[in-house]
Amino acid sequence: MLDLTIDGHVHTSLCRHAVGEMADYVRVGKERGLKQLFFLEHLERGIDYFERTWLTEADFDEYFRRGQELKEQYRGCLQVGLGVEVGYNPQCREELLAALAEREWERIGISYHFMAVAGRHYNLVSRRRENLEALGRLGVAKVLSAYFDTLLEAVEVLPGHFVCHLDAVMRHHPEVRLESRHYHQIEEILDAMVRQGMALEINVSGLARRGQPYPAREIIAEAVRRGIPLTAGSDSHRPEDVGGFTELARFMTAQGVAVSAA
Repeated sequence: MLDLTIDGHVHTSLCRHAVGEMADYVRVGKERGLKQLFFLEHLERGIDYFERTWLTEADFDEYFRRGQELKEQYRGCLQVGLGVEVGYNPQCREELLAALAEREWERIGISYHFMAVAGRHYNLVSRRRENLEALGRLGVAKVLSAYFDTLLEAVEVLPGHFVCHLDAVMRHHPEVRLESRHYHQIEEILDAMVRQGMALEINVSGLARRGQPYPAREIIAEAVRRGIPLTAGSDSHRPEDVGGFTELARFMTAQGVAVSAA
């Protein structure tokens, strides 16, 4: 069962690449009949990138302050949750673990956004040309292998509840193709998720781009076969995208997965 009355992956303007205030997202979630909405703001450590796309500690203080207010305001009609999307950096493992331990997160999503190349980081899920060109020069297949290896380490190291957009790596590059070795790596990640008791996020953002969510249908099937729980996320960066699960409901039903809709 995939519960579509819960949107487990929502961003806001606090991350600097989304728009809208927390209250705007909650209002839309209530209008769309959601029972639960979980903010999942970005946490990164040790990233050398030309812009910041994650929250500072001061930002997280404000995030929790506003979030607690919304919890009280919507108590009894919509459960508001305060979570985090932690981007793994293998060079800052202890810093990330310490940051996660400092606060009480209601959901921890695991992702891997930034790969180090020649002393600086490039965004693995960005459409910016400088990211695509730098990573492309390494070789797309090589980058994919490194991504899945590092994501496996993240699953084994971080205290996460689920893995975000598992196969979204290099999603904007025209040469991205998963090979048999990559599917083997993905199966290793899924097996590690079983051991760690983690869920798999079904991320809506892939539907508009490729006609299926992140991850793809064959990866979802492998997760279901292993009994891995599924959780839905809009990955909203605009309030109007919250709980936009109509197309996802049709897709998942076609895959033989039961859904509970708002």
